[in-house]
Amino acid sequence: MTDQDSARRPKYQRIADELRTAIQSGAFAPGDRLPGENDLMSTYEVARMTARQALSVLRNEGLAEARKGAGVFVRVFRPLRRRGIPRLAGDRWGSGRSVWSADVEDRDLVVDQIEVAETAAGARVAGALNLAPGAPVCVRSRRFVLDAKPVLLSVSYLSAELVRGTPITERDTGPGGTYARLTELGHRPVRFREEIRCRMPTADESDRLALEFGTPVVLIGRTAFTGHGVAVELNEMTLDSSSYVLEYDFDA
Repeated sequence: MTDQDSARRPKYQRIADELRTAIQSGAFAPGDRLPGENDLMSTYEVARMTARQALSVLRNEGLAEARKGAGVFVRVFRPLRRRGIPRLAGDRWGSGRSVWSADVEDRDLVVDQIEVAETAAGARVAGALNLAPGAPVCVRSRRFVLDAKPVLLSVSYLSAELVRGTPITERDTGPGGTYARLTELGHRPVRFREEIRCRMPTADESDRLALEFGTPVVLIGRTAFTGHGVAVELNEMTLDSSSYVLEYDFDA
């Protein structure tokens, strides 16, 4: 970009460019407080709105985060590394460990907003589970909070006829989770299919995940199959894209 091109850019963009360069060079380290609106107004002789827009650019890019009453800080990015293949290994949940144990290591994980209900399957869910439209399904909804930050919304669908009266219909499914309980029922999952896409969040998703404005979400739809090819669970997950690295490690 030439100096002339740079001069044509809006003032707030040029301020954001300078702050971004300072972050990337290490002049502002992760966790450091960035100059506030008053500081930027004085340094660059701009209006408050211009200063605010410059900081918003960095927040929208995921480089900075606002802390209520404290200012805007360089984001400390300790990614949640979602290991797509080993996390679903049967020897993990089969031994009583959560599939999440492959991701969180020693970090503090809390599962809240747990809701379990039975409802009629819509066309999408019925098709995924090979059920008749309107067939009863067990719906397990929960939110995952890591290090006090919401990172994932998860909704699982299973045939109600299959799981009714089992721990799968309880808030706590027990060691190994849903897949261990399905195994006990004679429906061990042995194959999984995941579909991934991205979009901007709904207002409800933004609120429940405490997302910064402009942060997209990653949608992962996972279907679990038995050895006979029967789909026994559809799990639809909504991930805070700024918190995740999706890792897939496999042989050629």
